[in-house]
Amino acid sequence: MALKNQVPNVYSVGLHNVGSYQVSGMPFAVSASMSITFPYVTSWVKIVNEDASAVNVAFSANGLSASNNNYFTVPPTGSTEPLSLKLTELHFSKTTDVTVVAGLTNIPTQRINNLSSSNGPIFGPNWSGSVGVG
Repeated sequence: MALKNQVPNVYSVGLHNVGSYQVSGMPFAVSASMSITFPYVTSWVKIVNEDASAVNVAFSANGLSASNNNYFTVPPTGSTEPLSLKLTELHFSKTTDVTVVAGLTNIPTQRINNLSSSNGPIFGPNWSGSVGVG
């Protein structure tokens, strides 16, 4: 006997799909401008600062704002370790001598809801930079 209003379980790529992260990432490398929008969600990312001054890095433009300060700093001529992060974009406080290397999943960035409100219900991941995520 079939249940009414039963929704079939659909298996596909997404944030909570383990298989999307178990495979090797597609290679991605770019010299940074003020921001980078990745074509797919990252499984890991490494930031290399080749400049003589530090660079602030945020997960949204809002994270770099003076009122939020939700960013981390890569020291002069330094780099991060590979960071296991699900990202769709990165924002920088400067545009010179920053290189980003990442492994991309096969999850299109359109599958991520970055527009959810920090003050209301969250219908997807919120990387707005307003609640400690920058």
